[in-house]
Amino acid sequence: MYLITKWFGTFLYNKNGVKEKILFPKNIKSISNRMLKIKKDEILTEEKKISENVKKIIVNEKRLKDLGEYKPKDPFFKKFEINPDEFGFSHELLQKATLIVTEEKVEEELASEDLQIIQMINTLDDFIQISNLLSERLESWSVIPTPNEKTQPLKNALFTINEEIKSLEKQIENDMKKVAPNVTNLAGSLIGARLISISGGIKKLAMLPSSTIQVLGAEKALFRFKKEGGKPPKHGVIFQHPYINKSSKDIRGKIARTFAAKIAIAAKADAFTKRDITNELKKNLNNRIKEITNV
Repeated sequence: MYLITKWFGTFLYNKNGVKEKILFPKNIKSISNRMLKIKKDEILTEEKKISENVKKIIVNEKRLKDLGEYKPKDPFFKKFEINPDEFGFSHELLQKATLIVTEEKVEEELASEDLQIIQMINTLDDFIQISNLLSERLESWSVIPTPNEKTQPLKNALFTINEEIKSLEKQIENDMKKVAPNVTNLAGSLIGARLISISGGIKKLAMLPSSTIQVLGAEKALFRFKKEGGKPPKHGVIFQHPYINKSSKDIRGKIARTFAAKIAIAAKADAFTKRDITNELKKNLNNRIKEITNV
C-alpha cells in the first residue's frame, strides 16, 4: 500500500486505486494548520490513523519514515494523480491557505532570535555613532567659556545614550549565549553578533567557508582590492579580537585564518548539532597559535 498526502487529504493506494482516504476539513484554518505541520516535518493525526493495522506501507516523504518504507523513487509516485475538485476542494481554498502559511512563515522568521540579534547589533552601531557625535560636539564646545546649564542637556543626552549602549551590549551577550554559545565563547558576544549580522543569520554564517568568515566586515577593502589591485584584506570584524589585533603583523594573517576556521566549526555546531564544543575548539586554537608564534 502507498501512503500519499495532499493538501486536502491523505490517501492509501494500491495498484488498483484508492483503498482508503481521510479528507481534511474544508476550511482555510484547518488546511493551513496541516500545511504548516507538514512543513515542520510533523506526522499528521490523519496519517497515523489511516496507516493503523496496515502491514506494509510505502511512502515518498522522509517525515513519514516512521509509518512505512521510504521509497521516493518508486515509479508509482510519478504516475499518481488526484484532482482536489473531485472531492469538493477548490483552487481558491488552496490559495487562501497558502497565503496564511506564508504569513506564518514570515512571522516565525522575523521572531527568530538570530534576526533579533541582527537588529540589536545594528542599533548598537547607531548608538555608538550617536555617542561619538555627541562626544565630539561636547569636546568642541568645551574650549569655549560656557555656563554649565548650556552644556548640561548635551551631557545628559550623552550619559543616557552611553547607558543604553551598556544595556544593549548586555542584552546581546545574553541572547548570543542562547543562540550561538560556541561562537560566543570563542569570539566574544559582540564579534559573534557582528558576524551573524553581516552574514544574515547563524545558519548562513555556518554555511560560509572560513576564508569568507575571515574577511567579513572588510567588504569595501576586498572590493577595492579586486578593482584596483594591491594587497587583499587579511581580516575583517575578527580583527577586533585580541588574538589578532595584539599579534605582530607578520603572523596576523595566519592567526586570522586559524581563528576564522574555528569560528566556522563553532557556527556549524550552534546552527545544526547544538553541541558544546567550546573547550575542544579553544584547546586546538591555542595550540595552533602557539605553533604560529613559535615559528
